[in-house]
Amino acid sequence: MDIPSAHGVRQRGRLFYLMGASGAGKDSLMDYARRRLGGRGRIHFARRHITRPAASGGEDHVAVGAAEFERRLREGLFAMHWDSHGLRYGVGRELEAWLADGGDVVVNGSRAYLSDARRRFPDLVGVLIEASEAVRRRRLRSRAREDADAVERRIARGADLCSPLPGPVRVIVNEGALEEAGERLVALLLGEEGACD
Repeated sequence: MDIPSAHGVRQRGRLFYLMGASGAGKDSLMDYARRRLGGRGRIHFARRHITRPAASGGEDHVAVGAAEFERRLREGLFAMHWDSHGLRYGVGRELEAWLADGGDVVVNGSRAYLSDARRRFPDLVGVLIEASEAVRRRRLRSRAREDADAVERRIARGADLCSPLPGPVRVIVNEGALEEAGERLVALLLGEEGACD
């Protein structure tokens, strides 16, 4: 259900679709924004369902096995889903209710899935998180979740997806202190002008 705005126009919430190569810092920025915006009920941070063990580090996700993921997919429990790096990712249908109630939703998405996401949610706000290859390689190695070969495969895939993205995209460069890029993301979520590069 749409909600009335101050001008009497009924509006839905906004879907912020964060993307970026592995190691760009999407999870860290989302965690930063979640802490800064704690208590603001109109901004929701969707948790992804991933076929990766919960204890593997990184983002706070719902860990599911391959069979359970497939069952949830068949039952229509995902608003969006994709495969990447040998894993399956899904975002639950609750985001649709949040948007319908006028809440804004932040999703950690995939550049490769952006066209599909735009078809499903035409008004989504694409947000590209960027960092240099050297910075991303250092971050991927430091999290020690994958061996050196897997890190290099992620780096190579990041280069493969550098072609222009469909539709307008806001850009946040995340190479310095987390607070710098984090505050730009917070400003964007709050609707402040000039939040992104």
